Parts: sequence; structure tokens; C-alpha cells
Amino acid sequence: MAETIETPPAVEAARAQVERLVQSRIFRASEVLRHLLSYLAEKSLAGESDSLKEYTIGLDALGKPSSFDPRQESVVRMHTARLRQKLAEYYRTEGVEDPIVVDLPKGGFKLTFEPRHAVPEPTPQLVPSAAAPEVPPERGSRWRAREIVLAAALIAAVGSAAYTAMRLWSVERRTESEMLAAWTPELRELWGPLLSSNRRLVVCVATPLFVQVPGFGVVRDASVNEWAEAPKSKELSSLKGALQAPATEPSYGYTNAGSATGAFLLGQFLAPRKQTVVITRANLLSWPEIAEDNVIFLGPVTGIHPAQDIPMDAQIMLDPTGIRNLKPAPGEPAALPDQPAQGPGTMALTHALISRVPAMNGSGAILMLSGNTTASVMGAVQAFTNPGLAKTLVGKLRTPAGSIPRYFQVVLSVKSMDDVPVEVSYVFHRKLSEPTQTPADIQ
Repeated sequence: MAETIETPPAVEAARAQVERLVQSRIFRASEVLRHLLSYLAEKSLAGESDSLKEYTIGLDALGKPSSFDPRQESVVRMHTARLRQKLAEYYRTEGVEDPIVVDLPKGGFKLTFEPRHAVPEPTPQLVPSAAAPEVPPERGSRWRAREIVLAAALIAAVGSAAYTAMRLWSVERRTESEMLAAWTPELRELWGPLLSSNRRLVVCVATPLFVQVPGFGVVRDASVNEWAEAPKSKELSSLKGALQAPATEPSYGYTNAGSATGAFLLGQFLAPRKQTVVITRANLLSWPEIAEDNVIFLGPVTGIHPAQDIPMDAQIMLDPTGIRNLKPAPGEPAALPDQPAQGPGTMALTHALISRVPAMNGSGAILMLSGNTTASVMGAVQAFTNPGLAKTLVGKLRTPAGSIPRYFQVVLSVKSMDDVPVEVSYVFHRKLSEPTQTPADIQ
């Protein structure tokens, strides 16, 4: 009689989880990632992952020819990075309650299979900032730092980013001690001017102009960002005529996934470090708030209307096509165009612009984390919240005297797949001049 060798229950459970991943919405659109996930899972469960090489994976999992040279093609590293990002995205959304968490730690090709420990779901409470004595009643429609994560989700609720933002809050929450432990010297240097003063810190999320067509919904012409310009749009006029809509009106109720998720990450990062943090939308931010508070503008420049009128000695600009270098140094390009992905599963190369500029009135600073895409906005946020990226950024900014400029602009390149940043790199920066007035001069 043939002997039957039973598969351990843990292995069967791991394989069932991999099958659940392969059939999920997130992985359904990419045959390459499904094949790579299944291949690495079998090798990991068989104890053979430690001996895997890029060449072997390229041939066996990605269908590369025998002439494949990993030194010339980074396709294996690219797809494993993409797989790592997709796994994280799955467990933030569809897999939030799955019993086993599959991960691909950096530095190798071995998948890990960890049982999820049950954590009671908190009952979130939206607490208006008017309930707190330190926030004036007229600002009661905004929230304090402890509620900023929920506020980010609320802003995104009118768009497609709501589900992601809420799942991020429930799955990736960390203890305050863990977040404080990640507060490195480089992060202190980047955030010092924004956190050291007694001003409130306002996170302002981009809200580009949409046009409300009563009875039909909302539409957007990317070339129109002011309501006064809407009648000049041929596209909007044609649509209005085709729908025979009697009237249209502006709508600023939408933001993109990068801005919403970035607001969540900033809220989580800032909560244990600054009590007076509020969040608002760009179309609701008032000039008194810009003058009295430190402000973080987050998102595409076309959706951050007030930031365009802030006086600053800008040497770099972001426009809808990419970066414009207004004062190129010798050997520098005058423009860095964004390069969108050419199709599903291909790499996009976009750019982020970080500007730390003087506050409007007195000490403090204004921070602008901007980009034209979800991935570029997220790349800018990561540069100011990830200890490793912050260390690289500060190293590039540091002067021979050992300090970094108080005000500066930095250009980053962001490689991404499916709007997920895969690689964030420093390109160049400019030191900005100090304001000529001192706080005592301003009446």
C-alpha cells in the first residue's frame, strides 16, 4: 500500500491564502504578479527561497529567455517591488480581515506567512474642534490632530479614495511610542520650523475644480481651474449642450487618492508631535489662516488655489507637464517632463516638488508637497515622513557649515507602477532666500 504523506495544516492554510490573493480584485488585473506570487509562495513553503537568484526567477516565473541578464535588466527587482506594494495594498483593503498575512520582506525573495492577531475594532468618534477650548468656535468644522486621520477619510468620502483611507486607519495604526521612536534627527531638521513655533499647523488638501451638472453628476476639464474660466471651456460647453443642462455650478468636493492618503499619513505622523493640527480643503482655507498659521499644502498644484498667490522666491515650478527649472545651473535641464505609464504593468516616471518657504507673518514656515500624480504626491510625503528617505534628503541639503537651509525647494523623481511609488530619488534642490522683514517689522 502506498504511503500517504499529509501536508501540514499550516502549509495548507498558507496555500489557501495565496489562492485568495490570486483571486482578489487587486491581483486579478496582473497575470505577471499572480504568477510571481504563486511561484515565490511555492518556493518559500518548500524551503527553497533562500537559494533563489534573479536569473532563475526571470526564467521560471517571468518567462524571460535564457539570454536574460539581470545586470542589464531590472525586471525581477521591479516586479518584486511591485508585488510587495500590492500585498500591502491588499491587506489595507480587501484583506483587512484575512486570517493570514503574506509579506515579502526587502532583501530577498522569501514570502512570510503570519497569522493575524485579532484586534478589536475601535469605534471612531468624530470630535469637532469647537469642543476644545484652544480652537476658536468659527473653526469648528475642522478637527484636531487626533482626529486628522478620520478627517482625511471624510474628505475623500466624496471621491474614490474613501475606502483606502479608512482601511489605512484601521490596519496600519501604530502606537504612539512606535511613532515617537521613528523621530530621527533628520526628521527633526525637516520639520523644525513647522513644529517649533506656537502656531497651529494646518494641513490643506488639494481640491481641484469640478463642474456640477444638476441631474447628471460632476465633470472636470483639467485645463480649467478657476470658475471664471469655465464658460471659456469648449469641452464643458459642448457637454452642457449635449445634456441640455439648464445650469452648472462649481464643486470642490473631490480630491485624489494621493492627497487623501497623504493626509492620513501626515496625520498619523504628526499626531504625537503637535497637538494643534487641523485639516481643511484648499477651497475653504482663508487668508487669515495662511497669515497666522503654519500650513502644509498637499496635492497637485492645480488643486491648491491659495498657494499660487503666496509670495516666494521660487526657482522651480511644477506645471501640468512636469518640472520647470526657472534658473538652470550649468548642465541642468530647463524642464523635467513627467513620463506616464504606457499601459498596465509598465513603469511611470513622474516628479514631485517640495518647497519649504517662509510663513506669511512672523516665524514659522509653509510646506508644499506637490506633484501631478497620486504617486508623486505620495513620494513627496514619504520624503518627509520616512526616516531613510529623510536621511538622504537632509544629506543632500546639508551645507558645508553642517546645517540645512531654512527655506528650499527640492525636486524628486518618482518611479511607480499602478500609482504606487516604487523608487523615490533626489534630483536637485535650490536654497531660497530668507525674508527681508523680521517679525518685529510686520505690523
